[in-house]
Amino acid sequence: MRTRFAPSPTGYLHIGGARTALYSWLHARKHGGRFVLRIEDTDRERSTTESVNAILEGMTWLGLEYDEGPFYQTDRFARYNEVIQQLMDKGLAYHCYC
Repeated sequence: MRTRFAPSPTGYLHIGGARTALYSWLHARKHGGRFVLRIEDTDRERSTTESVNAILEGMTWLGLEYDEGPFYQTDRFARYNEVIQQLMDKGLAYHCYC
């Protein structure tokens, strides 16, 4: 089993995010799983390096060690586009112009 926490780095790790991370971390630990950290940094206007660092420091302070990551969503744009194109080529997805 793998659980994940995926905060948006637009500010500090707040109580709601800390609670979500804790629940995910506890579930993984209870069931012998892995806890994955994914950084949702796709909001380029509001995401900052300082916020990423604050989130990582907050998780360390809380003792929430992740087993995989952190994985940054923006590092995977090329892969996402590749899969989208594969789906479109197979007729399983289409452009929406609404």
